[in-house]
Amino acid sequence: MDVSEEILNLLRDNARLSIEDISAMTKKTPGEVSEIIRKLENDGVIMKYAAIINPEKDAGAKEKVKAEIEIQVTPERERGFDGLADRVYRFPQVKSLYLMSGGYDLKVIIEGDSLQDVAQFVARKLSTIEGVRSIKTHFILKTYKENDIVYVEERSDSREGVVA
Repeated sequence: MDVSEEILNLLRDNARLSIEDISAMTKKTPGEVSEIIRKLENDGVIMKYAAIINPEKDAGAKEKVKAEIEIQVTPERERGFDGLADRVYRFPQVKSLYLMSGGYDLKVIIEGDSLQDVAQFVARKLSTIEGVRSIKTHFILKTYKENDIVYVEERSDSREGVVA
């Protein structure tokens, strides 16, 4: 593994690591680490540093409604799925968008203030895009794990064992 990949792995695990900490872990000078990170940022490999918030403990996130939407589309001539994807991901409600294999073409994760807000977005925005053939909406009720982060606290059994 080269040093760039090693630094990326360290930052994936903890983006708050200091240059000095990364330097010690990779056995590179702080100047070398800074230069590698700057290059990764300039090349668009590192796009953003963000905090991962537990939605079960964030009052603002608890009030939001998330939905996963499966969309079947007719690809555009010369642009394929990219033109449709471009129109979909520009909506502020859209948090993630994926091109899929299988029974549908696009998977969209959206967020709204209420069930009706999500339903209106689907009815008035997504379903009216030319090329959209069908839409299935699934409301996300609870997140247990996302991006390798487990959101539920493990409960330990506090009962004492019985010895016979």
